Amino acid sequence: MRVVLATKNKHKLLEFKNIFKESLEILSLLDIGFNEEIEETGTTFIENSLIKCKKIYESVKMPVLADDSGLCVESLNYEPGVLSARFGGKNLTDKERYELLLTKLDRNRKHNASFVCALSLYINPNRIYVIQEEVKGEITFEPKGTNGFGYDPIFYLPELNKTMAELSAEEKNRISHRAKASYILNKILQFGI
Repeated sequence: MRVVLATKNKHKLLEFKNIFKESLEILSLLDIGFNEEIEETGTTFIENSLIKCKKIYESVKMPVLADDSGLCVESLNYEPGVLSARFGGKNLTDKERYELLLTKLDRNRKHNASFVCALSLYINPNRIYVIQEEVKGEITFEPKGTNGFGYDPIFYLPELNKTMAELSAEEKNRISHRAKASYILNKILQFGI
């Protein structure tokens, strides 16, 4: 099945292409010339993923795959949450964004966190699949790793003794929040939708 992935982010596009390489042909927004800004006004990851799907589907009339993901820090009342990509303002770099987050946390406490991904496949207005998954970890005040993007360098996985940014692409594509949601969707796709 040919789908449009609701992203211009090269890292995310590559991640999804690696995960769905056998079941979906994935095009990016750049591939189809979609340049409209989509305002994510939802209060949940699921709402935002569906907002993106509907807007793009209305324009291209082909299946759309969209995710909305973010970091939820327990001690910050699960923020930045749906505002993860815009935390601190749109013009911050990933590093500036995670450094700002660290200033809001007490260095003397353990901070449990989750990366959450809501993944929607919008085939048409009557055929929609939505999956939400998470990966649990902790916030580290010692950023490590150069793989990945966003908050990956400060998201520590105790069972692996690594941050998300220290994982290889193959490791990340097995355990990440996006991977978990994608593998469930892949199982659904195997039933021949």
